[in-house]
Amino acid sequence: MKIGFDNKKYLKMQSEHIQERISQFDGKLYLEFGGKLFDDYHASRVLPGFAPDSKLQMLMTMKDDAEIVIAICAADIENNKLRGDLGISYDQEVLRLIKEFSSRGLYVSSVVITQYSHSKAIDRFKAKLKRRKINVYQHYYIDGYPTNAKAIISSNGFGKNDYIETTRPLVVVTAPGPGSGKMATCLSQLYHENLHGVKAGYAKYETFPIWNLDLNHPVNLAYEAATADLNDVNMIDPFHLQAYGKITVNYNRDVEIFPVLKNIFEEIDGSCPYQSPTDMGVNMAGFCISDDEVCCQASKQEIIRRYYETYTRYINEECSVDELHKQELVMEKAGVSIQDRKCVIAAQEKEKETKVYSGAIELEDGTIITGKTTSFMGTCSATLINALKYLAHIPEAENVISPNAFGPIQELKTRYLGSVNPRLHIQEVLIALSLSAQDNESAKKTLEALPLLDNTQAHFTSNIKTEDLTILNHLGIHSTYEADKR
Repeated sequence: MKIGFDNKKYLKMQSEHIQERISQFDGKLYLEFGGKLFDDYHASRVLPGFAPDSKLQMLMTMKDDAEIVIAICAADIENNKLRGDLGISYDQEVLRLIKEFSSRGLYVSSVVITQYSHSKAIDRFKAKLKRRKINVYQHYYIDGYPTNAKAIISSNGFGKNDYIETTRPLVVVTAPGPGSGKMATCLSQLYHENLHGVKAGYAKYETFPIWNLDLNHPVNLAYEAATADLNDVNMIDPFHLQAYGKITVNYNRDVEIFPVLKNIFEEIDGSCPYQSPTDMGVNMAGFCISDDEVCCQASKQEIIRRYYETYTRYINEECSVDELHKQELVMEKAGVSIQDRKCVIAAQEKEKETKVYSGAIELEDGTIITGKTTSFMGTCSATLINALKYLAHIPEAENVISPNAFGPIQELKTRYLGSVNPRLHIQEVLIALSLSAQDNESAKKTLEALPLLDNTQAHFTSNIKTEDLTILNHLGIHSTYEADKR
């Protein structure tokens, strides 16, 4: 894989910068943690070399000084809101996060339920947390938040929230997803810490947009593409420009909320430690790009991938045409089209040639491997096997999967599980390949080539089943596909 990002440098710079920020206050920093800690695959796609769990690795270097508070909105518990990429509810995600953090030796001190209201669902969730010996706190809806600073900074505002008791200098405030109340939790704690005589600080840790890259740098445009459904827009930070005469990049929501935050800081502490939204951030990613061209090319592929993702949602009536137009605009800004994705062209040409759904995988060396739907395998499975055979130096015509492995799986699907489609999905093909590898050296070599598919690009001219897409993601294959318009 071509590397464009120095992950080791990033971990060192990031942890040192956060320690510096802690020392600027009374040895107490509330750090709002945005994005995904365990599986930031967007960052790893646009910054090749960035480990998906880099944020977690960074926290691990500071685990003796850090504790974690997880915020979840009461309405998300009651409405059973789902985290789309994992298919689990927000309250289940909180329990998963606690387990994951704890297994790595990170201290989860508490969970705060924001905009709290009493309900049976919330009582059940609190009971689950208490069984795990996790402290539970309640924060309430504040009329006028976030614009009425006087009402917020009062006994009827933040004053009615529970004070979250913390013991370590770095308090990481994270959440199962957006809209959970991370920032409000941090600000409420600053208010209560001030009442306790502690001048604690606040900072924000978001990877994107990267503040010291150009506004229309492909990495930042890829972030716009990734958040098209939220209608986020990258923009020049006007407050930073006015205060320092320097151009930096932020996104609209932080720029819009900054005057309000500044007012709240002044009400709590008498002054605001920051002159701009950029000042609040602690992200060092921009200093760790080792090959800008590699990151630019990876980001352009991500922009096209996001376009296809939105187009599929549009065809399935899951988003508006405005969101699709937003993706088209981002592609125009980046100067790319779907024709700049080589695997798209190859897959479409294969389909024209064979008259059946087809796919193509672009390998690290630029080689394009194609495949098509067969009587045994679906499009994804056939293309994947062809790519693995190429990487393992197995002749294309050689069968690496025994009919004795194929047959029983097909019979199970059609005879016992009621499927009308005997073709095997990726997981089923890999199971058949594993069975064949027990006494077939070519099958064994083909199976062992799986890691070589990491960070490759693929396109398929048909819909992709969720189970196939999950496996492709696990293998590190960055895939696009065409929604079924019929």
